[in-house]
Amino acid sequence: MSKNFELMQEAGIRLEQPALEEPKRKPAPTFSDETSGERIETHFDLNDKFTREETLKLVQSVFLMGGEEAPRAVVFAGIDPGNGCSSLCAHVADVLANQRIGSVCVVDANLRTPALPELYGVSNHYGLTDALYKKGSIRDFAKVVRSDNLWLLSSGSHAGDTTGPPSMLNSETTKVRLSELRREFDYVLIDSAPLSTYSDGVVLGQLADGLVLVLEANSTRREVAVRVAENLRNAQVRILGAVLNKRTFPVPQSVYDLL
Repeated sequence: MSKNFELMQEAGIRLEQPALEEPKRKPAPTFSDETSGERIETHFDLNDKFTREETLKLVQSVFLMGGEEAPRAVVFAGIDPGNGCSSLCAHVADVLANQRIGSVCVVDANLRTPALPELYGVSNHYGLTDALYKKGSIRDFAKVVRSDNLWLLSSGSHAGDTTGPPSMLNSETTKVRLSELRREFDYVLIDSAPLSTYSDGVVLGQLADGLVLVLEANSTRREVAVRVAENLRNAQVRILGAVLNKRTFPVPQSVYDLL
């Protein structure tokens, strides 16, 4: 059993996923089903079918397995900055939207370092923070991206204001807007700031149906992961699963090419 998988077990989290950003070497992730505990190891390219299959497993485990009780509003939060959380959130949203079972809205609530507009190739001049200050339907602040049932609510024109994000997200207006998102869309995926640095993910997790925790292989420290998971539980935030991102093995490229 690897060090990374032990870290996940100690944190009380049993779901692992592949990297969704292009790694220097092809990652070899491990997926552990919450029911059977079965471990499946496979080598991945960024856009190959296996990456989509593993992401589909995450979509099914989080969104599609619980019937009427399945989560509909889910926060994606990394432990540390730069661990691929935004890319993961966007990729899961794409796969979920492709199921054609309802409308999906991705919310960029990482107000410090928003990344989703760039990933989708759209502007960030109007979005969540504007909706918190102004009146109007929440759909007026969102935009369709990639397909007719996939929407993006970017962080908006007030993102990056270091004095604003904490009070904006921890407000009654945020609760109202999230309730509106639930009414307007079948699924809401929220990308949040890293949990080791900011409390935004905890605040949003309390308003959502749960949180998917993102760790980075060979980078996230065991004690930090355990502390963050414990803080989430103490705040009564439901941890739906965890992603071990950017996992690689030091296998020569020539060997990968034969796989």
